[in-house]
Amino acid sequence: MNTFGRILRISDFGETHGLCIGGVVDGCPAGMTMDFDFIQQELDRRAPQSGVEAGTKRRERDQVKFLSGIHQGKTTGAPISFIIENQDVVINKNNDGILKPSHASFVLKEKYGHHCNEQGGYFSGRQTVSRVVAGAIAKLILKELGIQMSATLLSQAEIRECDTSGAVVECVVTGVPAGLGEPMYEGLDSRLAAAMLSIPSCKGFEVGEGFRSATMHGSEYNDMQKPGFHFFSNHDGGIQSGISNGQPILFRAAFKPIPSLPIAQKSVNYAGEEATYQGSDRNDRCVAPRVLPVVEAMAALVLADAMMLQNTNHFFVKKHEEI
Repeated sequence: MNTFGRILRISDFGETHGLCIGGVVDGCPAGMTMDFDFIQQELDRRAPQSGVEAGTKRRERDQVKFLSGIHQGKTTGAPISFIIENQDVVINKNNDGILKPSHASFVLKEKYGHHCNEQGGYFSGRQTVSRVVAGAIAKLILKELGIQMSATLLSQAEIRECDTSGAVVECVVTGVPAGLGEPMYEGLDSRLAAAMLSIPSCKGFEVGEGFRSATMHGSEYNDMQKPGFHFFSNHDGGIQSGISNGQPILFRAAFKPIPSLPIAQKSVNYAGEEATYQGSDRNDRCVAPRVLPVVEAMAALVLADAMMLQNTNHFFVKKHEEI
């Protein structure tokens, strides 16, 4: 299942140790000016940062190359395909036959019959580079409609020597009109939850007051309104019954500690025998801050897709005709 979205869709491919990472974005309206500098800036936010003590030693430039769907700087309406070449690939063959603790090794062995870690390269956090490209395109669509988003690091566990830490990211989306989203199973909050939980290492999601709402009373929680349909509060985080209410959308995503530790860990090999997995310094110690543009990208894809379901593609084309 490498495709996300209903009208605006991304299908991605590639592995962390392969030749490249890439994707195809379907459903992007024709005539939109592509801001290549902006897209590259988004990739730079996700890319490894030199000089960061807790960062990975892997160095990837993450330069995107667009292959189709764009002519003279504007979208054609055809699928937009792109690739990002891997340039700093190092495979630790000593670990290849040993299950990586708390990673995808065991479940992929059970589901697909994998017999080495290299076969699970698609499930690495490196896969998110494709999401950032697609999300940047979605952001360009949303910018035309006055919708913007910003993710920030809300909290992070202490980074200890030779260890990793978890983090909580908060995202605020402004400019979303009321009435966006679908009821029940396709609620806007449901789609955002699915998008966030699809990001590697994400283990929790909440919108508005989230889990805190379970400790509140209705008299203090309810978002009551005043004349003109303005709200006194935003405990619901901008979404009620799966549909946006015009207030800023506020949600948080919790990320577990990265399972790749720079130390040896007890494990088993693919035959189920006792073994030791030897870590390295080629992994980050925390998903933050590199995950921030990924969170924004997935939120942008959800919201742009929802806007298109509301027939805003017609509005987008009409606006450009007026210009």
